Amino acid sequence: MKVYVVGIGLIGGSMVLDIKGLYPEATVYGVDLNEDHVAEALKLGVIDQAAKLEEVVNADFVIVSVPVDVAMKVVPQVLDYAGEETIVFDVGSTKSPICEAVANHPKRRNFIAAHPIAGTEFSGPSAAITGLYQGKTNIICEVEKTAFKLQERALDLFRAIGMRIRYMDPKSHDKHIAYVSHLSHISSFMLGKTVIEKEKIEQDIFDMAGSGFESTVRLAKSSPAMWTPIFKQNKEQVVETLEEYISNLTQFKELLQDDNYDAIYDEMQSVNKIKVILNGLKK
Repeated sequence: MKVYVVGIGLIGGSMVLDIKGLYPEATVYGVDLNEDHVAEALKLGVIDQAAKLEEVVNADFVIVSVPVDVAMKVVPQVLDYAGEETIVFDVGSTKSPICEAVANHPKRRNFIAAHPIAGTEFSGPSAAITGLYQGKTNIICEVEKTAFKLQERALDLFRAIGMRIRYMDPKSHDKHIAYVSHLSHISSFMLGKTVIEKEKIEQDIFDMAGSGFESTVRLAKSSPAMWTPIFKQNKEQVVETLEEYISNLTQFKELLQDDNYDAIYDEMQSVNKIKVILNGLKK
């Protein structure tokens, strides 16, 4: 098995670590414009060899794990070089733009639009970990446009590394992910911004921040280079979710101003059902 990972960071790196664990005979080739990333990935054993994009003609799988704006250029290039039996998939957090970008490509049949919903706030080759995808959901879009025997091989790989498969059209994916992922990151970034601006003494933040603050602001450590293009590509859906979120924040503020603590209690109690929803997802 020959696996190429284009963009050697948390998502692609973690995936090839799992592949190497499952298929010891597999050789993993890394492609990255950042030479330091390539050297680090080789040193850590995330990849076996450095490679160039045009060499993917020999690949069984090509994982494109670059920022979503870069993927718009890279995925068509990879498909240009791909062999007849090569399976190419991206792992981006927005799906409509990439599906549109490859819609008329002569090798569209070789491509699978995927979004494994997994990750941490860290980036780069050193962030790659084994088992990241165990029990996680992988959203597949427009699976009917991928050659059947190729999609079956890809789906077998996804399941082997522990992922559940769900199918969704690109527009629905982008709408739902704006709520459960993109909005979460914006909230975290803006909470971090608010605290940094108001708490001028960093030692006070360190001393007084509890586990609640730490867990809520965790996503603010995520890479701006990755998230800015995501917000740009999914602008319409993100703006809609922000309007609803801001409306809820404004309502909460007004309840406080009116000393309406019964309503505040009821609001929080109604939202407590999120525990049931999330517990169901962990089963």
